[in-house]
Amino acid sequence: MKVTAAIATAPKVPLSITELELDEPRAGEVQVRMVASGVCHTDAIVRDAWYPFPMPAVLGHEGSGIVTKLGDGVTSVEVGDHVVLAPAHCGACAQCITGHPSYCLNAWPMNFGGRRADGSSAFTRDGEQVGSHFFGQSSFASSSNVFESNIVKVPTGIPLEILGPLGCGIQTGAGSVLNVLRPHAGATIAIFGTGAVGCAALLAAVAAGATTIIMVDIIDARLEFAKTLGATHVVNSKEVDAVATIREITGGIGVEFALDTTGNKFVFPQMLGALAIRGHGGLVGAAALGTEASIDIGSLLTTGITISMISEGDSTPQVFIPRLIALYEQGKFPFDTLIKQYAFADIAQAFEDSEAGITLKPVVVY
Repeated sequence: MKVTAAIATAPKVPLSITELELDEPRAGEVQVRMVASGVCHTDAIVRDAWYPFPMPAVLGHEGSGIVTKLGDGVTSVEVGDHVVLAPAHCGACAQCITGHPSYCLNAWPMNFGGRRADGSSAFTRDGEQVGSHFFGQSSFASSSNVFESNIVKVPTGIPLEILGPLGCGIQTGAGSVLNVLRPHAGATIAIFGTGAVGCAALLAAVAAGATTIIMVDIIDARLEFAKTLGATHVVNSKEVDAVATIREITGGIGVEFALDTTGNKFVFPQMLGALAIRGHGGLVGAAALGTEASIDIGSLLTTGITISMISEGDSTPQVFIPRLIALYEQGKFPFDTLIKQYAFADIAQAFEDSEAGITLKPVVVY
């Protein structure tokens, strides 16, 4: 069938909208008519070849839509179901079966291979293959064939136009707090970066009952916005020493929990330096392969801190995303305040606004 898609062709080149041919869903696949898709930082860095992916390709990995066809063997959804699309995982390896599909041993080929296991692509143009199955879904297309493991069935009463980012950016930030750091009620936490992931982490910290929530960034407007979401303190690390300021806020102790959502090699040591004795810090921001951060292991040895490297919030999407939706419905997780919608035809503008920091979470609507 003919579909409209935005394809990536080369680093730093804006996505171009074109018509492609979509094949029939194979065994274990679900065809989804996309209603919307979030635009994520990972889409931009894969377009720009930070991570290898065969070009030309259909990117997009925060899709939401309606099931239109089922491949052989699919049992978890039916035609007409409303779904959010999360990253793909095999469901059979040791990490998947112990509840950690974000660390699936087959995650790389399923999410970044650009092809099915048999070498075929779901998309073609003039008979030539176009990379598909990005994060198992390639949601920058009006319809796509996705792996069944991507599928999270959601209630029909909530607009699909806002749900897509739950599949990656929002669950990544929220999951890093709720699934990995797990702050207790009354906890102190510092979150570095006020993008979509950082703000989702902030909302999760509020929901968890943290009472000292310190947001760190270099953009005053975002820091002011963070206050409206529940931040108790904000720190502009371009103007002051972030570590010293956090320790001053906490009476010299440091924070019990901290999260770096930036992937910046200079921010990571600051995040560790802000931790209290036996604190727990996490890194969730994506960095280019080969990025190294310098830390003083001599000084840190006696602190007893824990450092977690976090992928996708260490979430089981089929469990965690419905929980986030339940919190949203109760008014305890207003992630929709982070979203700005764009027409699909304006996807290039959505990328530009995201990179410039104008929009926290762009969502293109088909």
